[in-house]
Amino acid sequence: MTAAGTRLDHADTATRFGRSELRLGHADVLAAAGRIAPYIRRTPLLTAGSLPRVLLKAEHLQHSGSFKLRGAANALLALGAREIVTGSSGNHGLAVAALAGPLGVAVTVVMAAGASEAKARAVAALGARVIRTGGGVAERDRYARDFATRTGAVLVPSSDHELVVAGQGTVGLEIFEDAPGTGTVFVPTGGGGLLGGVCLAAAGLTRPVRIVGVEPADTRRYARSLAAGHPVELPPSDTVADGLRGQRAGEVLFPVIRQRVDELVGVTDEAIVHATGLLHEAGIPAEPSGAVALAGALQHGFDGTAAVIVSGGNGPAALAARTSAG
Repeated sequence: MTAAGTRLDHADTATRFGRSELRLGHADVLAAAGRIAPYIRRTPLLTAGSLPRVLLKAEHLQHSGSFKLRGAANALLALGAREIVTGSSGNHGLAVAALAGPLGVAVTVVMAAGASEAKARAVAALGARVIRTGGGVAERDRYARDFATRTGAVLVPSSDHELVVAGQGTVGLEIFEDAPGTGTVFVPTGGGGLLGGVCLAAAGLTRPVRIVGVEPADTRRYARSLAAGHPVELPPSDTVADGLRGQRAGEVLFPVIRQRVDELVGVTDEAIVHATGLLHEAGIPAEPSGAVALAGALQHGFDGTAAVIVSGGNGPAALAARTSAG
């Protein structure tokens, strides 16, 4: 491992770990695409003159403001639960809350103390119950699991759940359908649901494509877990990318990412802020978490054409506008 990136040898990982641990496949993403189609927006691939050979997958234009709607929709529709609980830094909670009303589902969203207050208010404005906890993301998720056990609510994690991962994978399906010549996909990586989903989507391709996960430099849970050979838990962090503060690699996601991701790179907060500014100058109002993949592409470089996932646009102004409109 280097400070900048972790290259993965798939032949070696397949030999050491086999494929028996995988619980998901390309078919799960295809099933999710059919299930969630009436509830999501097929987002475009945008270009910017200042970013040559880069295609920007505009998930900031998704209903609820981020890609999280895809996984939330797949889980809620497939599970059919009447009451759910989830832990969220904000965007997953917004997605679940936005769907819950029309589907008649009661929702409790557990948010860590350091989570965005603007996102917490927006989640509550959608009718969800919001519970704030101390500590970081790991403590938040433990509280949500305990809440599910105590109340009988169904737990829908923000990332580490088969249905959530399959739903997030539809981002990758759309990229590969709309831009079949894409050579590299840069994926922002926090809990890992989007990265794992794109890996599953790529499993259906007959041509090679590189998948690069991009983590904030101080929260490299997947790079460190791959180095250790098992999921590890990191201390809480305060990266500017507030949606990517997860502390532990997912049990469902770890084998998917271990066997398919080509490289993991880390980017500093300064690089993330720079990438956010470039997107804003191009008329794309990404939040910092949504600019992490671009920061990785700028730092890492690539051959040919790259797709960069702009994963969300739930900055303070967008949240305020959505709340007042609602």
